[in-house]
Amino acid sequence: MTSIDQTKSWKALQAHSKKASEISIDQLFQKNAERSHELTINISNGIIDLSKNLVTKETIQLLKELISETNFAGRRQAMFDGLRINTTEDRAVLHSALRTPKTETLTFEGTEIISEIHSVLQRMSNVSEEIRTGSFKGSGGKAINTIVNIGIGGSDLGPAMAQKALQHYSSKELTNYFVSNVDPTAIAEILEVCDPETTLFIVASKTFTTIETLSNANAAKNWIVQHHGEGSVKDHFLAVSTNQSKVNEFGIASERTFGFWDWVGGRYSLGSAIGLSLMIAIGQTNFDQMLAGMRKIDLHFLNEPIETNIPVLLGLISIWNTNFLGTSSHAILPYSQNLSLFPAYLQQLDMESNGKNRTIDGELIEHQTGPVIWGEPGTNGQHAFFQLLHQGTQIIPTDFIGFCKSQSPVANQQNLLISNMLAQTRALAFGRTHQNPHRTFPGNRPSTTILFDELTPFNLGQLIAIYEHKVFTMGCIWNINSFDQYGVELGKEMATQILPSLESEDDPEYDQSTNSLIQYYKTKNNLKP
Repeated sequence: MTSIDQTKSWKALQAHSKKASEISIDQLFQKNAERSHELTINISNGIIDLSKNLVTKETIQLLKELISETNFAGRRQAMFDGLRINTTEDRAVLHSALRTPKTETLTFEGTEIISEIHSVLQRMSNVSEEIRTGSFKGSGGKAINTIVNIGIGGSDLGPAMAQKALQHYSSKELTNYFVSNVDPTAIAEILEVCDPETTLFIVASKTFTTIETLSNANAAKNWIVQHHGEGSVKDHFLAVSTNQSKVNEFGIASERTFGFWDWVGGRYSLGSAIGLSLMIAIGQTNFDQMLAGMRKIDLHFLNEPIETNIPVLLGLISIWNTNFLGTSSHAILPYSQNLSLFPAYLQQLDMESNGKNRTIDGELIEHQTGPVIWGEPGTNGQHAFFQLLHQGTQIIPTDFIGFCKSQSPVANQQNLLISNMLAQTRALAFGRTHQNPHRTFPGNRPSTTILFDELTPFNLGQLIAIYEHKVFTMGCIWNINSFDQYGVELGKEMATQILPSLESEDDPEYDQSTNSLIQYYKTKNNLKP
């Protein structure tokens, strides 16, 4: 396949970008009184305003021509059909099936999988209801009231983000914690405030071999055993895994294990059993609403033309910013404290998916791929990094995410919150001239505004799926596999090699720097005279 940067449309976009550098966002609005209307797209319960990006009708047309020179449409359909588009791992990519209604069917390599998915969802619902009604008891006969999810990566970020986002919908009778970091402080601080009589642990690991997750799970297991004895593990642990034998070795029975499939990638797994802790917190009805929001966007992404296809347009504009305007990072700015974990969630979704330097065919990529994703909630960020956004030497595209209604009893502050969000998008786009150069704002900084009515389970599901499909769109254009993550492996492999060196008195045999650091660590821990 011809490299995308050698195509006619890519070269046309390069030429077009030179003209774009000679015009400002302010001038684009002055020239077109209908610009905002033309570049705002309606969505269920909200709108997406693209008008403050440095794009014209010609830009959008050229980007459409660019995507037409790829196999985007074919790969999109293949993903929904369950073909093995994750070619490096020889897997299908079917997270969209997780939110398919049970009235529909989908056959994957001879097996009807929608009924399987809903069978797992029903089992999740059953145990969730037991816990939420108090009929699920610990070893001492007391009802469970504390849930600790132990996972890492997609087994942590998804449910942790969503539970924080939907805390308004969470049971007030339950306390929820998440442990991911192998730093012993993480698990220790949670165990200190938990009651072994009423705490339930959910160990979320597809292979049940992830060293960080298993280290924390064993620490929790030892804590439970110390209080209740060996036979108590079955009463205080659930597992989300595909490796039943390993789960059984740990002491968790099959009836308390919830499986999923190798066609569900970790960072796309919230709608699977990985979301068990979330379902326990918010209940099945709200969980189903989140799935329905995801499904709404799935169908939108699959069926809408490019001109009104939100994930595709967001992906195309990000390609424009990254490859033709030369930006290298992208800020996610939710004006909602409950979405405080959403930037971190998108870091994994985007950077683990598209942080690649090889095409699907293994060819080295000469142009830039995945941007650095980062962000914080507004208004906190305004008193930190917004200085750089407004007056720094680099241009950083931004996504502002807000909600018209607050779920807080102090809702009178919502107007103040949203006025800040809208002011920031305006200031970034249009800037300000001032006789004092230090108070001059250059403007012309692109942003997208996503404004929903309210932060509901349905709207959170829409938001998640929008970004999932945006990432997929960009991966298709760059001709990379957005669904493997070999980049996480090397460091973990080296960690298993270094660990014995930290625990022995032998001299390490690595590079000079690593050897010196190991020796210093061992000296401080009295492992070496």
